[in-house]
Amino acid sequence: MIFFNKYKKAMIRILIALLMIVAIIIYSNLLKVVDYKFDNIGYQSDKALNIALITDLHACYYGDNQKWLIDGLKQKQPDVILLGGDIYDDKMPFDNADELLSQLPNIAPTYYVDGNHENWLSQPDYNKVMGKIHTHGVSIIHGKSISVPNTNVVIHGISDPDGGAFDKDLKTVTDNLNNDTKNHVHILLTHRPEHIDTYLNYPFDIIMAGHAHGGQWRVPFVINGVYAPNQGLFPKYAGGLYEFANDNNTKFIVSRGLARESTRVPRLFNRPELVFVSLE
Repeated sequence: MIFFNKYKKAMIRILIALLMIVAIIIYSNLLKVVDYKFDNIGYQSDKALNIALITDLHACYYGDNQKWLIDGLKQKQPDVILLGGDIYDDKMPFDNADELLSQLPNIAPTYYVDGNHENWLSQPDYNKVMGKIHTHGVSIIHGKSISVPNTNVVIHGISDPDGGAFDKDLKTVTDNLNNDTKNHVHILLTHRPEHIDTYLNYPFDIIMAGHAHGGQWRVPFVINGVYAPNQGLFPKYAGGLYEFANDNNTKFIVSRGLARESTRVPRLFNRPELVFVSLE
């Protein structure tokens, strides 16, 4: 009887531990909305500009017709949507990514730069994906600078280094930036946060990136991220807002992204996120 009671107590403890692990994993995969607000970067317009940043979907599922993402976007009513790469994935079907992209331009003008996983596709599949993006009404802005109407905001886009045009794109957009004689707010859209030291050589006001997946695992209030690609263990730029005391007081936003079932290691205390940036 004593043995049975000890066995029963042990099984109850194990069951409670398993339930706690399952609960933590479920919580860690719940979609989160993150808001940033900047009112001191020289923005000029009659109304605030609301920018949505989406990165690292990796063609993951967010409800039928990507409803959870679409509902989150419609609730916030962004003026511009920026896609920061790895929306598609080289090892996942394209359907979920297509479903999302097909709906975004109906919400707001949408701009796209690629990530490493799009560039890991075969060349025919990469061309197919770029064609799909165009068909969906999304603008690909590799090496391009886009002025947001009725504001003094310019958005610059560069492609992923794995595509081979990173340096060329960066030179093109920074030439545009250096030739600017007006008081614009310059935003860089890129996939890779680990190149921040390069980006800081140029007068960008806001830099937006993804790729790091929030470091995959977090220890709240202690460790912001455990591992990120191309940064390794305990990455400096895993996710969140980083501010630099340079001439432009550059704001650097790294999204934790949206990847869930496509990753080999589950998220832990690192919820996928939709990011919104308000300029006022």
